[in-house]
Amino acid sequence: MLQYSDRTNDLLERLSAFMDENVYPNEEKIGAQIAEGDRWAHPPLLEELKGRARAADLWNLFLPESEFGPGLTNFEYAPLCEVMGRSEYAPEIFNCSAPDTGNMEVLARYGTKAQQDEWLVPLLNGEIRSAFAMTEPEVASSDATNIECRIERDGDEYVINGRKWWTSGALSPRCQILIVMGKTDPANPDRHKQQSMVLVPLRTPGVNVVRHLPVFGFDDAPHGHAEVIFKDVRVPASNMLLGEGRGFEIAQGRLGPGRIHHCMRLIGLAERALEKMCKRVKSRVTFGRPISEQTVTQERIAEARIAIDQARLLVLHSAWRMDTVGNKEARKEIAMIKVATPLMACKVVDWAIQAHGGGGVTSDFGLAEAYANARTLRLADGPDEVHRNQIAKLELRRYN
Repeated sequence: MLQYSDRTNDLLERLSAFMDENVYPNEEKIGAQIAEGDRWAHPPLLEELKGRARAADLWNLFLPESEFGPGLTNFEYAPLCEVMGRSEYAPEIFNCSAPDTGNMEVLARYGTKAQQDEWLVPLLNGEIRSAFAMTEPEVASSDATNIECRIERDGDEYVINGRKWWTSGALSPRCQILIVMGKTDPANPDRHKQQSMVLVPLRTPGVNVVRHLPVFGFDDAPHGHAEVIFKDVRVPASNMLLGEGRGFEIAQGRLGPGRIHHCMRLIGLAERALEKMCKRVKSRVTFGRPISEQTVTQERIAEARIAIDQARLLVLHSAWRMDTVGNKEARKEIAMIKVATPLMACKVVDWAIQAHGGGGVTSDFGLAEAYANARTLRLADGPDEVHRNQIAKLELRRYN
């Protein structure tokens, strides 16, 4: 029988109560604060709620097997992350939002003591935010060996030149550090040892945030997604993570947890969309009876319930595999949830939009934003096609 630990059940009860008392009632107010004046300013109510979450000891719940977090396993964290995924603001309120969680995991796993003191500690304290610069507009970044950004050694410094986009978080007024992936050894015959990752403070001369990139018209302020140009950017050689040629090794360590966190949050997003759908169809009348009595509506609700529960079990299985055999051995399961969960969320949110009629495509119910989020995650951290190829290869390998 599937059971959560006593620690998870306690945290789940406290987290859900916090969401009911502090997050859901304030979502519209936070949105209004963002809409007032400078959209890229940090909403004060969000900061207030972060203080409450930290005081309630609901802070940094991720980071398995780390001295920096509570030490929850991926399996223990999964239902908590799902609850956070029900609100677009909740992950940041609990200091569990992307890309910061992935970047903090990188620093916790691979950072030096000096790097951790300078960047990890303030990230864990929620004092600053971060961004991850990997994807490039000039190449098909679904194959990360295509990356062209150069990181070249010059004495005691590295010089960075390149162009990145979808650098999520770089527009936040609190973003202070970027993790940048680029090539240090493009001639290396091993294509997976050409790349490295380096820490680049956002305010370094030569770092130019060119523009924000909206997603289906949503700017995701005050977080946002940016195009960034690096022109002769110089950082100390001590900013290199783990060592030259270790970029892919770090990426695999980072993207496994990042992918499963996205999927956990998407289950929460889909649950809330289904909840809104059920409430809407019970209150709307067409052709003399509630929409909830229409067979097509009931069929969609049933299919949504089945799809969400299937995705949740697949995610929990993947989390268990990561905990028991490690991220590398669980790569097939991680790839499976990365395909299945966004597809599920897109379908459920789409049905919820349909049930809301014209209101579904407005911002009044949060469903248009939810769909944009779910659809984007069929591309972020690797497109569906790449994950399907990996799943098939790993499956075929069993029959060698």
